Amino acid sequence: QVCLNSELWHACAGPLVSLPPVGSRVVYFPQGHSEQVAASTNKEIDSLPSYPSLPPQLVCQLHNVTMHADVETDEVYAQMTLQPLSLLEQKDPYLPAELGMPSKQPTNYFCKTLTASDTSTHGGFSVPRRAAEKVFPPLDFAQQPPAQELIAKDLHGNEWKFRHIFRGQPKRHLLTTGWSVFVSAKRLVAGDSVLFIWNDNNQLLLGIRRANRPQTVMPSSVLSSDSMHIGLLAAAAHAAATNSRFTIFYNPRASPSEFVIPLAKYVKAVYHTRVSVGMRFRMLFETEESSVRRYMGTITGISDIDPVHWPNSHWRSVKVGWDESTAGQRQPRVSLWEIEPLTTFPMYPTSFPFRLKRPWPTGLPSLHGIPYEFEQK
Repeated sequence: QVCLNSELWHACAGPLVSLPPVGSRVVYFPQGHSEQVAASTNKEIDSLPSYPSLPPQLVCQLHNVTMHADVETDEVYAQMTLQPLSLLEQKDPYLPAELGMPSKQPTNYFCKTLTASDTSTHGGFSVPRRAAEKVFPPLDFAQQPPAQELIAKDLHGNEWKFRHIFRGQPKRHLLTTGWSVFVSAKRLVAGDSVLFIWNDNNQLLLGIRRANRPQTVMPSSVLSSDSMHIGLLAAAAHAAATNSRFTIFYNPRASPSEFVIPLAKYVKAVYHTRVSVGMRFRMLFETEESSVRRYMGTITGISDIDPVHWPNSHWRSVKVGWDESTAGQRQPRVSLWEIEPLTTFPMYPTSFPFRLKRPWPTGLPSLHGIPYEFEQK
């Protein structure tokens, strides 16, 4: 098993992805896990069995996290070992020290979405000037033309050699020799993205992100079939009933939303944040070239997304309307911990602010099946 570079893994996962530290308390959402399977297999499940022992949000301790990359597609995913906490353990403020390293997003890197020219077999890779000057070692401009050999390591530890040259009319940075070999080996197409990182050890790292095109199967390292829906729910239900460990896979590029989040983040959003219909909010989204942008919207409703199978669930319990037509395929429902409510007056004068009746008390009560209890203000 190759020990993956955390910085490169997180760069490929995306700027909004952060894995919780080992040893910490987290909340696992089976609905979100099912969404990942549906997105990855491009197929919703028709009917779900009922699992009375599995609550819509399950408080766990995170025992282990390992980072992986599919050997065929380079898609990154994480394997997590979770253990549901008993009622007594949930109330215990003292847990083993957090053992994991914090998630590390790179600072010195660039990401570029590939053009048709970048992926042509006889062409090269055009590097934006500012990106080349920021990430690549400096060229010797006394040479004519200025050029150097670059060696970059991918997620699997494989080395790729490229010729970096500054030429053309107008002058530009290009990767030439070795680039078409890399494109062919990784089966890259226009719309995919490439990341280069210069790390603290003065190494050049190289990662890719596939464009969001429909998949018929999940990466080969992870099983794929309709039975995954039932299998993952059955495993989580057994773990919840017996307080035993279970393992999940998280694919950040395929999953619509994170379904394992820090307990503190959940508590703050659900028990210490007032929301109301008509309230304005903003939410972070990843954009092209791996940057982040805030989109604005309005809360239009608060209710269970699936009251039959998952009553009293906080997963995507907030209905929203987005401001901009450019918001594209934004979800019509989000979860409280994904948004940042703005302290402005509701747009609709007939709406009522809501908040949970019970404040979060000292010590952690059970979160198994906590109902929505709103009061009008």
